[in-house]
Formats: sequence, C-alpha cells, structure tokens
Amino acid sequence: MHEPRPAMKAPPYWWEAAPVKPIPTTPLPKQTDVLIVGAGYAGLSAGLRLAKAGRSVIALDKQNPGEGASSRNGGITSGNIRLDYKTLVRKFGEQRALAIEAEGKLAREFLYQLLAEENIQCDFNLVGRFSGALGPHDYEDLARSAEKLHKTLGVESYSVPHSEQRSYLGTDFYRGGSVRMDIGGLHPAKFHAELLRVAQNAGVSVHSDTAVLSIDQDGSGFTVKTSAGTVIAKQVLVCTNGYTDATNSWLRRRIVPVRSRIIATEELPAELMTRLMPKQMMCSETRVLGFYYRPSPDGKRILFGGRDGSIAGDPIEPTLYLQRNLTEIFPELENVKLSHNWFGNVAMHRDMIPRIFSRKGITYATGFCGSGVVWAPWIGTQAANKMLKNDNAAVSAFDFRPPASIPLYRGTPWFMPAFMALYRFQDKLLMRKAGRKN
Repeated sequence: MHEPRPAMKAPPYWWEAAPVKPIPTTPLPKQTDVLIVGAGYAGLSAGLRLAKAGRSVIALDKQNPGEGASSRNGGITSGNIRLDYKTLVRKFGEQRALAIEAEGKLAREFLYQLLAEENIQCDFNLVGRFSGALGPHDYEDLARSAEKLHKTLGVESYSVPHSEQRSYLGTDFYRGGSVRMDIGGLHPAKFHAELLRVAQNAGVSVHSDTAVLSIDQDGSGFTVKTSAGTVIAKQVLVCTNGYTDATNSWLRRRIVPVRSRIIATEELPAELMTRLMPKQMMCSETRVLGFYYRPSPDGKRILFGGRDGSIAGDPIEPTLYLQRNLTEIFPELENVKLSHNWFGNVAMHRDMIPRIFSRKGITYATGFCGSGVVWAPWIGTQAANKMLKNDNAAVSAFDFRPPASIPLYRGTPWFMPAFMALYRFQDKLLMRKAGRKN
C-alpha cells in the first residue's frame, strides 16, 4: 500500500460553498430581554424562537458565527444517543430513558419541519443511514435494534444481510448492517448561513468577534460585560458547547472539547461513486471509535470522519489514520488524493446526552456529544421554551441536573490520548472477536 498523502486544503470543504464570514459591525445594544452566548445552531434556534415570541434578543459569538462545530461537522442528521437503552435506564430510570429515545424522533421531525417552514436551502436529502456491522454478533444487535425502533417508534428501519450489502454500500468490509430511513444529510455551513438569515430576519441581533468576559447577576437580571461593551439582560442563555472557554470555568470543568476530523476525497468518477455509494446514504459502523462517512451533496466525493485524538496543533497522523481506514473499507480508493482535511470540537461530558439546565439564573443548552445537527436546534428551542415559561410546550427529557464535573480537569483534555488508545485497543478486540484482521 502506498503511503497516503496529506490533504491539500485545511479549511473545511463546506466553506467553499458557504464561507464563514464576520457580521457587519453594528453598535451593541445596551439592554435586551435575552442575551445568548454562542451563535451556532443552538444559539440561533433559541434566538429565533424567542424573537418570534416577542422578546428582544442579542446573540454573541467570540468567533464568526458558525465558525465552530456548526460549519465543520459531517452534516448527518443522526441525532445519536451515545448510551444504549440499558445504560440509560441504569443512569436515569426507565421513564426518562423511554422519553429520551422518543424525543430523538421528535427532534429529527422538528429539524425537517424547520427546514421546510423557513425555506432553508441547505442541500437536505432524506436518504437514510446504513450502519455496518463488524461481525455476526454486531449484525444481530443491529437487527434487533432496527426491529425495536420500528415497533416502538414507527421508524422505517430494517436489517441488511451481508448478501445484500452491496446494494447499499460498495464494500465487503462489513458483515451486513441495518438501515434507518429517518436520517439524511445536509450541507452544514449552508444550514448555518440560512439559519442565521432567518434569525436575523426575525429580529435577533447577532454580533461576531464579541467575547463575553463576565456575567453577573444583578437583582432580577444580569450585567454582561463583553469585548464590545456592557449589556443589561433580563435573561441569559449559554450555548457554547465544544468551544466553551475559561470565562465560564464552572461549565468548562463539565464539557470536554474532543476533536473530530474529516477528510474529503478529490472528485471521483461518477461510475465509481455509483458503485461505492449506490443509494447515496449516510454511513456509520459498530466500532467504539466508529467512523462516519457520506457522499458530498453533489455526489462527487466521499467525506470520511472520526475522532482525532490530538489535543494541540494540527498533526498529520490523524489525517493519515483516517485515510488508512477509508481505504480499508474501500480498497478502490487506495491511490485517491484528498482535497480537504479539517477538524472541529465536539462537546462530551460524563452523562453523554444533550442537556438543558439552569444555574444561578442562567439557562444552559449544551453537551451535544457529536450529534449537534439534530440536537442543537432542538435543545436550543426547548431551552427557549423553558425561558418563555411556555405552558403548552412539554418539558424536555433532557431538562434536568447539570453534568457532573470531571476531576482534575480545567479545560485542557490531557486525558484524551490515553482514552483514544484504550478505545482503539477495544476496537482491536472487537475486530478479533469478529474474526477480522487489524
């Protein structure tokens, strides 16, 4: 096998069609009903809901709005919950576990309705997702999960035996898999740009390059000091997720930024794309550090992502690691060049489910655990409903206590390389159990 060559471009592939740009500078209002920290999917969705309810809203971002995870992700509407049902029951009880699973369906439906109602043009296509099984045991688990999903939530989901796999994915790497048809793909940077447009049109005042320096409770409201001046706000909503900084040290001890990296191939021949991705589905797999991948919206490239493992700089090894695994799944891509290579932070925490909570009068919507395309708009909107005291809105199953703090952690995830090594070792054991070389 030839040594893989690094990608040509470091900025995200998505930025070519939807560049992330600063908001034209306008004076920062001196007061507002609601101040939102973070102008990604969650912050803008919350702002949209609040503005439509008649509240004055300011959304601040220390970068350009969308420059973080909202324009760097894979654009897959997965809405994953990292914990399996048994673990959810053990940690949170059966009632909340059932509600969490059901809310995932609602969250996807909410996203698709938002795209339609607001005429958001972001290359959305409800193509379904194929999940590949490493071995027979994984296949049986996927088949049972697909059957349960269909029976309990009415989602179109079914197993795909190995003999039929190439009708869905042009590889023999997996030993069958499953499909669920309520998952699709979109262009994440276009989605954010359109959501920004809709929120601004609704009256949300969005400001880029405006860092929040402190938030102090002052009687019934808050004094928020920023790099552009001070704002008096009746309510504050924090939606910083994987880009939480030292300004909010309490939240930072609970939210771990984990790098997720994506590579994009050069444009591939149409017949090769048809052979490798005959149904243009989104893709995942059963490894602990499983990879996610998809065709580009124009159907000309494959975008392939996974956890990075690095915590500083931009080392080349994570890119080479992704390319080695891409060619293991699709040997025909061995000599294909990469056109793009980038990473962004996802927000992990000890509970591993998205969360809404309040502390000292401040509302938080955060912790999307790598599935923010679905969860961030939903959780942001549910947090807005909470702030509006909307009696007609059901209380979200994700609205309860804050995540626990992480011992000895103050913002630098020094432990991630060790965890990544452990997870990769677990994947080697899974491969061996499945009778696979690794």
